[in-house]
Amino acid sequence: MAEKSSRGPQDVPSSSPDENEFPFGYPTNICEDAPDQKYLCSNCNNILKKALQTLCGHRYCSACLSWIVRNNKNPICQKCKEEDPSTLSEGSLLAEERAFGDAAINKEISELKVHCVTPGCSWSGIMKNFEEHQSLCEYALIPCHTGCGHVVMRKNLADHLEDGCVNNVTVCQKCKRSLSSSEYQKHSCEGSLCREQKRVQTETSSKEKNHSTVLINKDGCRFSEVGCSFRGSKEKMKEHEKTAVGAHMLLLLQHIKQLKASLCTVSKAANGFIPPSQLNVNDTEKSIPDLQIPGSLEINGDLEVDCFPGSSVPEDDSILQHLVREKVISELENKLHVFENIVSVLNKEVETSNLEITAFRRQSELDQNIIRGLELKIAELHRCLTQKDAGLSNLHKSLLFSEQLQDSVTGRTVSLYSPAFYTAKYGYKVCLRIYLNGDGTGKGTHVSLFFVVMKGDYDALLPWPFRHKVTFMLLDQNNREHIIDAFRPDLTSASFQRPVNDMNVASGCPMFLPLTKLQSPKYAYVKEDTLFLKCIIETNS
Repeated sequence: MAEKSSRGPQDVPSSSPDENEFPFGYPTNICEDAPDQKYLCSNCNNILKKALQTLCGHRYCSACLSWIVRNNKNPICQKCKEEDPSTLSEGSLLAEERAFGDAAINKEISELKVHCVTPGCSWSGIMKNFEEHQSLCEYALIPCHTGCGHVVMRKNLADHLEDGCVNNVTVCQKCKRSLSSSEYQKHSCEGSLCREQKRVQTETSSKEKNHSTVLINKDGCRFSEVGCSFRGSKEKMKEHEKTAVGAHMLLLLQHIKQLKASLCTVSKAANGFIPPSQLNVNDTEKSIPDLQIPGSLEINGDLEVDCFPGSSVPEDDSILQHLVREKVISELENKLHVFENIVSVLNKEVETSNLEITAFRRQSELDQNIIRGLELKIAELHRCLTQKDAGLSNLHKSLLFSEQLQDSVTGRTVSLYSPAFYTAKYGYKVCLRIYLNGDGTGKGTHVSLFFVVMKGDYDALLPWPFRHKVTFMLLDQNNREHIIDAFRPDLTSASFQRPVNDMNVASGCPMFLPLTKLQSPKYAYVKEDTLFLKCIIETNS
């Protein structure tokens, strides 16, 4: 089945905009600056009016969306079709109940800077005040509400009704002549006082006539009698009455002021401001109190006209209070609607945020589990690395010890000295000297360990030669089998005499430990390239 086009709501007579109304969006030429694309309707391409956002993300005027849905059996978003027909989905199907008011974009549009495009008008302001100005613009062309067929500027409507409107006529009750408003003001068949009375009566009857005409005419605004020129259907009339409360109140105030000024003029005429020569002699049989002037009072034979009739002021106040209440209620309802839209949008954003937070938390938990697993792997790798480092260190030390042994074998490093130490606080200064590859009788087969007497700070106080028993101990680092050997000094040897040089000739055990035992894995004399030797000197011997 061929699908109807969703374009052209302005071409339908029943949907065409009325005077001073833009149901399908505002024209873009009223904006001071070129409007952003997001402010344009996807259908009429005008600035959005009562923007609605569809499920596919595009925006439409409320009236445009209603027109599209009403005139198409299967309304599809035109923008979706234009952008990529292959991506059409269920979200591209248009329906009023599936669209929601875009409060955020409506607020931005209401703040756009605009101006009146009516020739001669210099008004400028913001969008939210544009329609109210349109209903009050003095330069706007409006049809005469009497139905004469003339279209005039709003500011010239009063002059047209006064002089040129063929339907705005009054019949003189005396001579039965049909007179225009200006002719009736000059009509003098009963004198000037009658003229004033007729003018008041004419205005009253004209108001009643216009009022009845407005009530009968369903297309005219109820306030047309005071200057409102709006015309439209019942639905649009209801919307107009809601949005133009302030404008109606201003027009009504102006009309009341004019009416009171007219009554004041009549009062002055009745109190003697009319020259006697203007009175009609033929009507002298009618007393002045018999003249039907609204609001007149007879006091001591004098005629007085109240400029502000008692029944008029409370009625005007009541009307004004009612209009003020309607204005306040309308504004509060509009604000409530805006706040409801804002709350709705915020609730959706909160729901979205909650879903995102929940997703983030779930992802965070997964990430934490991954991090914990990685930390465990890193700890395990670190432990393995530490063990390997320790093994490498041991290998390195073993290699160093092997190199030292090799150096001893090759003769590059013959012997190693221990740090010097004292046998007591003021005792002998001594050290140990080790040959890893042996020396003398133990060379190549044993480790040789010797005792060396060194020149010390207290040698002058000590008895010589050195005569104390010396015990050597090589510690098994597994505490299984220590190697112990001892000797007593040869008092005749130069090794134990008072040193003349820095140290004497070493003396001790050339066959202290077999090399095979030192290198055997059964024992732990060497660990991490370190062996521990203990020297015990019996000072009390």
